[in-house]
Amino acid sequence: MQNFAEQCADVARSVLSHNLGYINEDGSIQTVGREELAGDEAAHIAFALGEYYRLTHETTFLDHDMVDLAAKTIVYQLQVVPKSSDWSGYIALALLSFGVVKERNPVWEKLHGDVRVQLDNLLIRRDEFKGNGFACAIAKSVARYGLRITKKDETGKLIDRFLAYCEEHSTGGFFDGNNGHGVGGNFDANGLFNFSFIRQALHLHTDSFFIEKKLPSLRTHAEKYIGLILDLMREDGTCLVYGRGVGAYAQMYCISTVLQALWDRWIVPEKQSLYVNVVLDLFQKFFCHYIDQEKGYVVIRDGERSSGVEQSSIRANFDAVRYLCQWSRLARKSSINAGRIRRVSAFKPGNRLVIFDKDAKRESGLFIYRDGKTGMNLQLPLIGGNGQADSNCLAFPHCPGVFDWPAGKYLPILQPELTINGKRYIPSYYGKKLSTGLGSHRSIVFAYEQPELITVEEEIVPGLASCKVAWVFSEEKITSEFTYTVKDRIRIESLRYMIALSAPHSIYGAHNLALDERSLGAVVEHDDLMLNWQEIKDVVDDPDYRTCCGKIHYLQELSRNYPLIMHPGQSYRLVIAFTPDVIRI
Repeated sequence: MQNFAEQCADVARSVLSHNLGYINEDGSIQTVGREELAGDEAAHIAFALGEYYRLTHETTFLDHDMVDLAAKTIVYQLQVVPKSSDWSGYIALALLSFGVVKERNPVWEKLHGDVRVQLDNLLIRRDEFKGNGFACAIAKSVARYGLRITKKDETGKLIDRFLAYCEEHSTGGFFDGNNGHGVGGNFDANGLFNFSFIRQALHLHTDSFFIEKKLPSLRTHAEKYIGLILDLMREDGTCLVYGRGVGAYAQMYCISTVLQALWDRWIVPEKQSLYVNVVLDLFQKFFCHYIDQEKGYVVIRDGERSSGVEQSSIRANFDAVRYLCQWSRLARKSSINAGRIRRVSAFKPGNRLVIFDKDAKRESGLFIYRDGKTGMNLQLPLIGGNGQADSNCLAFPHCPGVFDWPAGKYLPILQPELTINGKRYIPSYYGKKLSTGLGSHRSIVFAYEQPELITVEEEIVPGLASCKVAWVFSEEKITSEFTYTVKDRIRIESLRYMIALSAPHSIYGAHNLALDERSLGAVVEHDDLMLNWQEIKDVVDDPDYRTCCGKIHYLQELSRNYPLIMHPGQSYRLVIAFTPDVIRI
């Protein structure tokens, strides 16, 4: 994979050349346009510089002193503590990347005594275990043991605690990224991030025997994600498209996870060709859709697409440098020769239901439907969203270019939203009795129930009604059915259901799926809620309506203009069918 390794290194240098100028003399970071910085950019930059140093062993790049920049960004980050909890893990690995011996670490030599004391205290301090706190704690443990700040290595105990958390919060052994808010069960790209970040930290551990001892336990859980990536792959190289991190970050997490698996020989020889091609397809998608081909830097946000509010453009560019350097290093030392790999496609038609978690209160899962005729890969998640109303986590078939949604913004996309006593309810986030089966005419049915309604902020409110949801997938038709059974007399103040129609990006839209002239072909087949199609809303000039791939042009709304009284004991059905006119561009 030498050609791939060199390409990654070249792209990393290109991205660096366009972004080092955003670092000020005091280590602070300039903003891009009107973006707001998250506050942890300096830590991410320091780690990216460290990974570049590990790859090239170069202390200068163009006219920039890389060691001096790393030291300045670390000092600045220690002064500015962001809201995120994982920034200290980035600083820990950044420092360790420049050398495991303090006396020979060029960054450590540039730091003053009080800063060194701050760093010692930062690395010694134990973190709270929620969200990405596990990965952060493991990174700090690797750093404080590697830099001999402590003689006791707690890394093994922390990894065991991380894996125990996965077992306790997921019957399937996946990582629940819930941060204490919402209904829980937040199974998205964050799991891929944690496993890849932890493995990246272990590459810097000074005890090779310890690494070999701990890898089998990590492999047991990581293999679940490695297998899932195959099912999520689309023909155009798009992979995970729901939850947090959709877009460039999801692609980077997937590439890192698969490359680490190849490096650790977790892929059996018979499947190595397949997974090497997965890496190449994922990278091609990342390169063509998130790298400016003329200027050579990462673009996650522009006038036609967005990446939500979690990442700034500066952080995304330096994170890309870090990942590119890691990929290049792994590929250079890999024993797999990509030139002898037979070209195969990872995309295969079929369907799969992944159960993330199952207990007495709720079930979380993901239904995947792959259509060989159109090339659609529909990912229908039933997961929590950390209590933040966001279309990324709603339970509808996510498929960029076909079934689209605004990035980082809430709209009831392909879901009925009921407003009762000022609270909005939507059939997402959790369910019971998740199941798949064969329907009529060889169709596939995915169904679940909600014993109680749940608000868009993920508050379960008992005593109002229950909801049964069924999605039916056939060769050309997709049907959604929502059945509400009322428990007490309720007054629906308003009800709406929305469809977002987007267009491919004018520059980065090649090799995507898109809708042709007949669009989604939405038809209301049964309606006990007495809804009406409203006038199509043109939002092409509204910056809030951008997907992770392209611009939303129109919103179609199905709604009521007056209240509805729902009586106890009665059921109300809403059935909407689609016949998407899908093309490849």
